[in-house]
Amino acid sequence: MREFIVEADGGSRGNPGPAGYGAVVSDAATGETLAEAAEYLGATTNNVAEYSGLLAGLRSAHELDPQATVHVRMDSKLVVEQMSGRWKIKHPAMKPLAAEAARVFPPGRVTYEWIPRERNKHADRLANEAMDAGQRGELGVSPAHGGPPARAKSRVGEELRARGRSASASRAALDTPAARPVTPEPSGSSAGGADATVSRAGAGGTSAGKAADDVRAAQAVATPGTETAAARGPAAATTPSSGWAPADMGPPATFVLLRHGETPLTPQKRFSGSGGSDPSLSDAGREQAERTAAALARRGTVQAVVASPLARTRETAGIVAARLGLEVSVEEGLRETDFGAWEGLTFAEVRERHPDDLNAWLSSPDAEPTGGGESFADTATRVAATRDKLTAAYAGRTVLLVTHVTPIKTLIRLALGAPPESLFRMELSAASLSAVAYYADGNASVRLFNETSHLR
Repeated sequence: MREFIVEADGGSRGNPGPAGYGAVVSDAATGETLAEAAEYLGATTNNVAEYSGLLAGLRSAHELDPQATVHVRMDSKLVVEQMSGRWKIKHPAMKPLAAEAARVFPPGRVTYEWIPRERNKHADRLANEAMDAGQRGELGVSPAHGGPPARAKSRVGEELRARGRSASASRAALDTPAARPVTPEPSGSSAGGADATVSRAGAGGTSAGKAADDVRAAQAVATPGTETAAARGPAAATTPSSGWAPADMGPPATFVLLRHGETPLTPQKRFSGSGGSDPSLSDAGREQAERTAAALARRGTVQAVVASPLARTRETAGIVAARLGLEVSVEEGLRETDFGAWEGLTFAEVRERHPDDLNAWLSSPDAEPTGGGESFADTATRVAATRDKLTAAYAGRTVLLVTHVTPIKTLIRLALGAPPESLFRMELSAASLSAVAYYADGNASVRLFNETSHLR
């Protein structure tokens, strides 16, 4: 049985930005290069480009001999660990590429090894040549970031080398700095100011500190169930999960979470969900929204505004968006929980009228408020789906989400991987701000402000 070595790489100039991949297939016994592939992908991320390179390399090897075994060598720690089954794949753009790569050869016929970048120069050069040619308009964009099956001795690589073209910049010059603080603002974005920055955790509510990207950043994060830093090789440095992110994650999708301003029900601490009277802002609430708008305008980093469909959030969002010169988009998934028969009542009134239902609600996220309201478990499902939709739509951008207490607490809880009872341990003032940054590997970091005065 023949054995092939596949070396693959991908890069993005801007992350996301103009991207391409390169892949090389060689004979494991002789070292002879048997096939090359390179494609310009258009605008996408480093990680998608890396997965595209892997897929092209495996397809090339399969064309040469579908019965062969393959040993893949890449300098992407993320791809190697995910394809080896040690790390989860969460990002929606990478899942289909990874799934397709896993289907090229039967399970067990492909093994993966991380190698330092300097040992992956051939594939790196092809990727940069593809990006150069694509940016010059000499290559078409590969469809679906996967491209057609790669060809043996790809003409892309041969023609570029025949013309004597080399990559204009190495990947090293394109990557972001090797270590950067994790904040919700990649370029001073979101809301800034004194706050509590919380460790990165799985955006879907998984355990904190899940390893993030590749050894290029020299800071894979150690987590239970993954190998030790020593086993990952000398270039891999283990760093605390709090306060640092890998170099090539790219700008996160940053949600600045704004609770609406006060309504007449807010000072009275009455249940006010999506099934009640739908109150508008009070005079105090409008003043709060104006102050928040001024603070965010000084920051100048919000690029879009999305609001819950309820009156108080749309009014708050409208005040802020007018100051920022932006339009307001409405997202149904950001609405508050429906509190059923408790709408308009104080906690004490609910305790008096519906004690058993209230006790059940406080004890289980699956319990519904009296009268067929929405459970916290149902709210979490809705909010998680909305989060995934918005992170895909606003990748790399800073977006103001104007919403309510429960959706904001739920987004924070899911980002931290905290249990449902944590909802009862958070307090959000009217017109308060928080932020969550979602990275390409599915991880997140949380920043809590809770007072607009922190923005001054």
